[in-house]
Amino acid sequence: MTNFLKKAIQDMKESAKAQHEVDKANFSAAKAEAKAQWEEAKAMSKPDTRQTIMRQERDRQLEEANARQAAAQARIDAVKNK
Repeated sequence: MTNFLKKAIQDMKESAKAQHEVDKANFSAAKAEAKAQWEEAKAMSKPDTRQTIMRQERDRQLEEANARQAAAQARIDAVKNK
């Protein structure tokens, strides 16, 4: 009986230590994410940075639209050539 209790207590200690490590890692991740959001918000307050980010987003959207248009044209050509 005492061996059972000793093993149970040891298992609880190990489980608590492991959970503590997980909690520390999650806290560190949340802290880093908050800092990243703060830095992004701070960078967006600068007009040059904001314009650069918006230009990159527009370029990405334009590339996606062109790719969709090319795919649609390929489908049209495939249907017409049958």
